[in-house]
Amino acid sequence: MELKRVVVTGLGALTPIGNNIEEYWDGLINGVSGANPITHFDASKFKTKFACELKNFEVTDFINRKDARKMDKFTQYAMVAAEEAVNDAGFDLEKINKDRVGVIWGAGIGGLETFQNEVLNFAAGDGSPRFNPFFIPKMIADIAPGYISIKYGFRGANFTTVSACASSANAIIDAYNYIRLGQADMFVTGGSEAAVTIAGMGGFNAMHALSTRNDDYKTASRPFDKNRDGFVLGEGAGALILEEYEHAIARGAKIYAEVGGGGLSADAHHITAPHPDGLGAKNVMLNCLRDAGLKPTDVDAINVHGTSTPLGDIAETKAIIDVFGEHAYTLNINSTKSMTGHLLGAAGAIEAISSILSIKHGIIPPTINHSTEDDAIDNKLNLTLNKPQKRDVKIAMSNTFGFGGHNACVLFKKFD
Repeated sequence: MELKRVVVTGLGALTPIGNNIEEYWDGLINGVSGANPITHFDASKFKTKFACELKNFEVTDFINRKDARKMDKFTQYAMVAAEEAVNDAGFDLEKINKDRVGVIWGAGIGGLETFQNEVLNFAAGDGSPRFNPFFIPKMIADIAPGYISIKYGFRGANFTTVSACASSANAIIDAYNYIRLGQADMFVTGGSEAAVTIAGMGGFNAMHALSTRNDDYKTASRPFDKNRDGFVLGEGAGALILEEYEHAIARGAKIYAEVGGGGLSADAHHITAPHPDGLGAKNVMLNCLRDAGLKPTDVDAINVHGTSTPLGDIAETKAIIDVFGEHAYTLNINSTKSMTGHLLGAAGAIEAISSILSIKHGIIPPTINHSTEDDAIDNKLNLTLNKPQKRDVKIAMSNTFGFGGHNACVLFKKFD
């Protein structure tokens, strides 16, 4: 069976450094930090008092108030990013075969704030089980693709992938596979997360996963820096329209890039810590290259997982050297989490978008906030520190790893 080619024809983003694709890219290449003191709740008693929240975002600018109240924030974010991507792709909803258009969406946690608030309200009451009738539909992680499909009438495959921080990268790979196997013409894919909540911050603080650099929150997300002390929690969504090549050409679609391959692996090591030698990260990149039919020397750039955690950054750079050998030192390696923070289940989507835009514009966004070298990280690697770098990017990879040892890698190629 001959596999179909898959291209990217639409993008949408809602991030801590920009509320649409144009603003997001501008924030990336200008090295903008998305960190801010938490405004969603009173964080004065928390170990970490900052996060990468959305800025100047009003959901009612996009969704009417009545409908928005039926959605958790993670679904609201999904709807906004998906709408931008659908509009960007420019297809005629009346002419496409909606039976062959699906939605595969990633969310690592889903409606955490909804769950949190309903339980707190119950605990504060008289013990009577008075729950909001939308409690369950707002909370469940699969509701976001459900809402997207209902809005546009897309009747193809529809589900959510949940693999912690790898969730939206998994979603992209699933959508890619459905299309190249000929089972669909088009997918809305990506992911969203809204975990900057009492429960989210408290839970990650209890794990000692978050930076506590409250006196210097703007530079707290500092991947590869010797003084990194944990990730900065972010929120938002990223959406991509993946489309079968012939279908896209037939309708005259603009094409950002071609999806070249996808890889998956497991660390099989620990529920939160990466394999110390980066074994799972090594395997996922090799699997992705094998799927794409490419050699390590074909790759120009990698947007790494790079969360700014003490163990993760070391393991991932070790894996890159193991996979790429001497070519590792010619790669542009960057971590956009230094700007956006870690969007958990949405990370893979917004970072895939960054890789695609690097191909389109010939610019690698920087890894910001780096000031002190870590002796455990090879200093000959080009980590694209503090300033963007121009480069003709023909092939870019995007790595995303999740608690539980879930690893996903997506590869994009310049479209010719």
